[in-house]
Amino acid sequence: MPTVAVPERDDTRALTVVMHTAFFVLLSASVARYLARHADGPHTPWVIALSVLLAALYVLGPALGTRPTPRRLTWLGLVVAAWALLVVLAPSFAWCAVPLFYTGLRTLPLRAAVPLVALLTALAVAAQLRLAGWADPNVLLAPPAVAAVATTVFVVMQRQAVRRDALIDDLVRTRRELAATERREGTLAERERLAREIHDTLAQGLSSQRMLLQAADRLWDTAPGTARDHVRTAAAIAERSLAEARRFVHDLTPADLAEGGGLLQALRAVAERETTPRLTVRVHTEGSPPDPLPAPVESALLRIAQGALANVREHAAATTATLTLTCLDDQIVLDVTDDGRGFDPGAPAPAPAAATDPRGHGLPAIRARLRQLGGTLTIESAPGEGTALSAAIPLEPR
Repeated sequence: MPTVAVPERDDTRALTVVMHTAFFVLLSASVARYLARHADGPHTPWVIALSVLLAALYVLGPALGTRPTPRRLTWLGLVVAAWALLVVLAPSFAWCAVPLFYTGLRTLPLRAAVPLVALLTALAVAAQLRLAGWADPNVLLAPPAVAAVATTVFVVMQRQAVRRDALIDDLVRTRRELAATERREGTLAERERLAREIHDTLAQGLSSQRMLLQAADRLWDTAPGTARDHVRTAAAIAERSLAEARRFVHDLTPADLAEGGGLLQALRAVAERETTPRLTVRVHTEGSPPDPLPAPVESALLRIAQGALANVREHAAATTATLTLTCLDDQIVLDVTDDGRGFDPGAPAPAPAAATDPRGHGLPAIRARLRQLGGTLTIESAPGEGTALSAAIPLEPR
């Protein structure tokens, strides 16, 4: 992730503009006041020359930046020296010290800026006392008060800026960590999804082919006709698995859905493929599914049907299985029932049975699919009484 650049803040820029403007206003007012009262004085040429020099030096300041580099420190020393000479020649220039407070505080570290502010304040007080001609309490107290307020405001703003920079750094770092976490979670979720897809397509197809070829091998000599049927069925499953693999590589859309016709046609195609001389698979519907049905819902229900029927075929020893699709206003339900040997859903380690998979991917994969869509899974079974699996997925009300 690229580094986020934090621009100069508007409030700091505005304060800088105000201070620069105030300096030139005070300098101009001081020159005007001096000329109005001492136009013919012996120091007038020096005052005008130093005023011009001070203004020229001040204009060069922004080009040198704000960091305490040697050039910046030399510039600050020249500005303070020119101002001090002006104050000695004309005490009315003392109020130009206020913008210089800000300049010193921005340029120097706080431990060096505070003594500079104190020195500028002392010079301003001395100049004003000389101008007043007596120990005026207002002259004695006003400049130190102004200096204290200016320094305090600057220090508070500087500390707030440091805290804000730290907060921004924390936010940027947190955003990077969050993005990295989301990428990791996305990668893990994608791996889990791919594992389910492979299990529900290629792994089940290969398992069915193995069982059929093993059966054909056993019957090759005693029942060659049946063995050939097993081989032809295995070849058909291999062809279908190849189509699934190609579709899987293309866009991971189930091949039955990619052919068009919707979920019902895809379920009928699955039922037709799973029907064998030993197992009959039927499809029933109750209600009409929304058109169009969300693609993730269609894909999940089809994969659930494939996974459940594969486990029925491999473990249940059933003769009949039924897919029932029930479409309600707020949800769609797929029931997969069989008349096989059944099992105890509450047992900690059930024997291989309908809708279970000893390899550990059957029911966990179904539950994971439903969990992603906010659905629920219900299993009813008992030894010797078959199994009923019900997957419900909520829909937007029609």
